Formats: sequence, structure tokens, C-alpha cells
Amino acid sequence: MARGDRKAAPKAAQQGIEWGVEQAAVGSFAERAYLNYSMYVILDRALPYLGDGLKPVQRRIIYAMSELGLAAAAKPKKSARTIGDVIGKYHPHGDGASYEAMVLMAQPFAFRYPLIEGQGNWGSVDDPKSFAAMRYTESRLTPYCGALLDELGQGTVAWRPNFDGTMQEPEILPAKLPNVLLNGASGIAVGMATDVPPHNAREVAAACVQLLRNSRVGVAELMESVRGPDYPGGGEIITPPDAIRRIYESGAGVIRMRATYETEGRSVVITSLPFQVAGGRVMAQLFAQAQGDMRALIKDLRDESDEAHPVRIVVVPRARSASAHELMSFLFAATDLERSYRVNLNVIGLDARPRVMNLKEMLQAWLEFRLTTVRRRLQWRLAKVEERAEILQGLLTVHLNVDEVVGIVRQEKEPAKVLERRFGLSANQARAILDVRLRQLNRMEKIEIERELGALDAERDQIRLRLSSPRRLKTLVRKELQQAAETWGDERRTRIVERAEARTFQPQKVVVSESQTVVLSRQGWVRVVKERDKGRDKGSDKNRDKERPADPRELEYRAGDGFLDAAAGESGDTVLFLDSAGRCYAVPAHTLPARGRSEPLSSRFHVGDAADFVCVVSGGETDRCLIASSFGYGFVTTLGQLAARNRAGKQVMNLPAGAVALGAFKMADPSSSHVLALTSEGYLLVVAAAEIPELAKGRGNKIIQIPRERLRERREHLAHAACMGEGAVVELHAGRRVKRLGFDDLQYYIGARGRRGRMLARPWRRPDRIRIVEKDR
Repeated sequence: MARGDRKAAPKAAQQGIEWGVEQAAVGSFAERAYLNYSMYVILDRALPYLGDGLKPVQRRIIYAMSELGLAAAAKPKKSARTIGDVIGKYHPHGDGASYEAMVLMAQPFAFRYPLIEGQGNWGSVDDPKSFAAMRYTESRLTPYCGALLDELGQGTVAWRPNFDGTMQEPEILPAKLPNVLLNGASGIAVGMATDVPPHNAREVAAACVQLLRNSRVGVAELMESVRGPDYPGGGEIITPPDAIRRIYESGAGVIRMRATYETEGRSVVITSLPFQVAGGRVMAQLFAQAQGDMRALIKDLRDESDEAHPVRIVVVPRARSASAHELMSFLFAATDLERSYRVNLNVIGLDARPRVMNLKEMLQAWLEFRLTTVRRRLQWRLAKVEERAEILQGLLTVHLNVDEVVGIVRQEKEPAKVLERRFGLSANQARAILDVRLRQLNRMEKIEIERELGALDAERDQIRLRLSSPRRLKTLVRKELQQAAETWGDERRTRIVERAEARTFQPQKVVVSESQTVVLSRQGWVRVVKERDKGRDKGSDKNRDKERPADPRELEYRAGDGFLDAAAGESGDTVLFLDSAGRCYAVPAHTLPARGRSEPLSSRFHVGDAADFVCVVSGGETDRCLIASSFGYGFVTTLGQLAARNRAGKQVMNLPAGAVALGAFKMADPSSSHVLALTSEGYLLVVAAAEIPELAKGRGNKIIQIPRERLRERREHLAHAACMGEGAVVELHAGRRVKRLGFDDLQYYIGARGRRGRMLARPWRRPDRIRIVEKDR
């Protein structure tokens, strides 16, 4: 240390300054360090390079396996051998992380075109992390890796020293196809991320060819070839085409995907799942739904997946439940059978800078990379051809001057220099001449040299022609693209369809359709008897073990109450109640009380004090029925026209003074049905239903003639009405006695609408009720 420095040292020490230590502000140092770290993560770990679509660790694994001779036709070796070479020669990081990257490239459910073929346990869709340790598994490259490695030793890419400078490794692999789109990529860097979905090789190659032919095409035209992502596990993309186009135009967006299913009888069979969705997780979600809100829709679940059918999940709906499409719509909304996937086309470009590209920009940049690669390959080949041609020219000189060349070799101390001076040869030519064996100096060898030299001259001219013509170079790239797509491409696996939005399951809005009977009592109390509940009564603890009768007339009612009417139907029907004043009230069938409970209709509707309920009807909106009054008038209408889902109901029948609504009677087909009208005095008239007008509301037309004085004095009225189809049987019930009349027996009573009808025999003039038994019962 100089004298001046020694004097300054104590003073510097007092100020806290250490000699030889660089000083910087903490903020600037942290900023610089974080920037260096972030660039390292972005460029060397998280984001793929546009040219070969690989991250550094993936590229090094593939190169190390090629150096180990693990081609597609070779015998596989232990994965530990590969990982040892990778981390020992090229990638000085953890063996666990490197092996996991290797496993990912070998999983057919993760990569659209796997790069590694593995033997042993390499994980499954249900548990991708369940792969065996590297000491147990074996691996080799897949045939598809030929698209990445075939041109590696042909001067196509730059090389750089490995981490310790002892060997060389490629900076990039000379991909023949845009692997960045074919296999996609995902990763999270510092401040940015990438999510490139996989695509179909043939579609992407077709888009590249389209762009080579016309560089002015837009994204919409390119989408004629690239319809959308193509995921390895199949499934279907339900994102509309316009939304997919916007994603490809901006380079970012969201793709919605759902499982595919088929129907086998009443069962629904799920045949494929969305990308990276585990079947075990889906089964757990389905079981949760089947035991929860959807227990009324799902009867059984089975996982029948096997080696022949990787995904086969069977969902068995309950009898007469919601349709398969409706059930799956609920399941799509509640489980991972439908998922969203982010798209972010963020890659490292040819300028070594990361940025988000749209579809056209990405394909154009890759084609630029491919054109450069092919040009470098041609230049390398041209140099090889010229070098070989030069050697052959020198060998041809030997054949033309055999004796002189042999003499120079035998007599001169430095024959190479003499040969160069004597024949004007280069050092390479002279060296090749000295390496020639005597047996190669025959006449046939000369002919072979001339033939090879001619072929090399032709190849050299062709290469020079392609290198000098951009159009010819593009034509070569186009042909190689089409050949590569034919070699390694396959059919699309993911369908692109437009589907309706999945609906969230709401138990109060979705009804399980099952057979039931709505029972109405004389005092206006209503209850529902389910088909499955017939034969047991759960109305009270007292009657819990008591058999429930199949006939609603035999049910237990409150004191002073009894059976009035019943309507058989489905729980998804609309139930209509008609009161004596001609007002109709509607209610969904599934909202009515069941399992022995009952409730008064007065709690649901505003019914007048002078009116009582007279009947109940259950059916769909298009079902037809006959509305009749006690004065013998009526009309045909549909249940949809009668329905009024409000508490006040809907006035559907205009009644003259003294008349009351008799009831509403379901009609199968007006063209083949008949209407029976029976007065209180025993007059029966059978009228063709087609003669009765169809109205939305009103008084209707006269069905049967009843004298006015008898109506006015209330000595006679319409007591019973019914609708019967072709082949039905009419039962007249009088006490315990029953009389059955077929259609042939009723021929005597058939007449025109509005006639008086004919008198029944005395025992059956005043039956308690009329029952129609259809022919299918």
C-alpha cells in the first residue's frame, strides 16, 4: 500500500468504508438482481421457444436421449440413465424436477404428440403424479421426435458450450412442424405466463401451407384450416366459432370444453373427459350430486373404464326422470365435466423476446424460422457436395495419370506438395490421393467416380437454384410440411360444436316425472298418491304400517269428508281444479303434498263462498278435455287454455242462472272419441266428439236436450258426462252393482248433438258414477 493510501486507510475505516468492496444502493441492487432472476425464469425455464416449442429442460432431455441412441426403434434404457446424463452434462438442476419434466412428455393425456415412449408406471389421468421412480421406468424417444431431430446434424442450428464448457449442446432443435402449437405449453414466469393449447398437426400444417401461398390471408381464413385446439383426450369444445376467432386474433381468451356422452337405452355413458380432468375426481363429484340435490334424478353410477375404454362412466337416471340431455346439462354445471381453459399465446420469439402473438403472427414467425433452417441445411449440404466433388476431381486426376502419380508417391519425400504443384491440386485433394488404395485404381472405380461426380454436379445445381429463388425455397418447405404432416399427423380428436349453456340444478324447478294420482275430497282437500307409495300409508304414526289401498276412494279422510274426484298423471303435469262457478285453477303437480299429507285448496286459491270444487284434471298443456254444465251445455278445450296460475283462477265457463259446472273430462282424440251425457232422469246420449265445438272459454253448445221447464223447476239436469275412446268400455256403478257397456252396446244411444237421448233400463237410470275403462287397461 502506498504511503498516501496508508494515511487514508484509518480515515476510511472511521467512515465505515472497506477497501476492495463494491458499494451500491440496496434499491438498485435488488432491482438489478430481480431483473436478472426474472429474465432467467422467463427465458430459461417457463416460456417455450417459438422455433421448436420446447423449454430448455425439455430440449436437453430429448437431445441427451438422442445422444444415448434411444431412438424410436432402439431398446429402451432406464430413465435414471437419461436423467443422469441430462443433469450431469447439460442441465445442472434437481433430478426430481428433470424427471418430472420427462414424465410429462411421456404422458399421452398431457401431450397431444408425446415425445417420449415410456415403459412402466408413468402416471395416469386420475393421478398424473403417481409415476414410479426413475430407477424403475424405462424410456426411449417416440417416432414424432424425428420431426425435431432429423436435421440436427446438418448445420441447421447454432451450438453453444454446456454449463461447464466441456461439450456442445444445440441452442434449439430444427423442428419440421410448429411443435409450439401442436403440443402447446403452459408455464408461469415472473410477471407473465403462457397457456398455449395443443392443436392438430394436419390442420396447423395446412394453415402454414396456406400462409406460404398467400401471406395476405387473415386469421379468419387461417381458421378454415385451424378450427380450434385439439386436446389429447378428446371431449368437445363448446366455445362459439366467433369467440374462438377473437381468441386467435388477440392471442388470449378462454376456451370452454365439456365431456362427450352417448345414450345406451336409458343409461348415459360418458366417453371422454375435458383436458387433464381426472376420472376419479369426476366420479367423486357425481356421487356427491347423486347423494345430494340430484338424488331424485340419478339412480346409479358405475365406472366401467378399462384399457379398451379409458373413459366409460355410466349414469343411470331414475325411471321417467329428466331427459339425458337435461340431466347432463345439470351435471356439466355442477362438476368438472365442463371446464374453462385459459389461452395465452405468449412465447419467446425469434428475437429472443417474449410476447403474445395471434395465430397469424405465430405461424409467420415459425415459417421464417423454418425457411432459415432449410436454407442453412441447403447451405450445409452444398458445402458437403462441393467438398466431395473436389475430392472426386482429385481422384479422377489419379486415374488419368496413374503411372506418374505412383512414381511421385514412391520417389518423393513430400509427395503431397509435389502432387499439388504438378497437377494444381488442393491440400484436401492431395491428401485424398495419398489415401487411395491400389485396388481402387481400376477402370470400374473410375466409372463410379464419374457417375458420382455427375450426380453431385446435378445436386449442386439444384441446391444453388433453390437458394437463389425464394419461391422455390418456399415450395420445398411446403412439400416438406405436407410430408411431415402426413407422417406424424392424425385425425382430430376434439370436436368443436355449439351447445346450449349448462343449467344449474334447482330442485324446486326440476321435477322427476313419475306416475301419481291427485285426489280431491268433497271439502276441497288435495293430496298426491305416488305410484311407488301405493300399498302403504304414511299419513300418521298410527297408520304407518297400514296398507295404502290402490283405489283412492278407500283412502282415509277427515271426519265428515270423503272422496270427490281423482286424476291420474305424471308429477311433471299441470293439475287443474274446476269449481261449480265455472272458474279454473292451475298448479304444478309436483308442488302438491304427498305421502299421506293433504292441504286445503283454499290456502292456495281465492274461491268464492258460494262455489265448491267439482273435479280435478291432470295432464299436459296440449291435452284436450270436455267442459260441461248441469244444463247440458259444453265445449272442448285444451288444458293450456284453462290454466291460470294465479290465486283468483280463470273464468272459463259462462253459466246461466241456476246452472253449475259439472266437471272437466279428459279426451284422447276428438276425431275418434265420443261423449256420453246422462241426465238425472236416466236419458243417455252418445255424441261424436267432433260435433262439439272447440273453444277457449264460453257457454258452449247444447250436448243433450233437457226441457226448459224441467231445468227451471230443477226436476232434471245433466248428472254425468264422460269421454270415451275407440274400444273403451263404460262401467255404470250403482251401489255394489256394475254394468259394463261396450261400444256395440251403446249403438242404441248414439245420436246427433242436442238430441234428447234414450232412457236407460230402470236399475241403471241413476248410477252413482260412470267410469271409462280404456282398452289398454
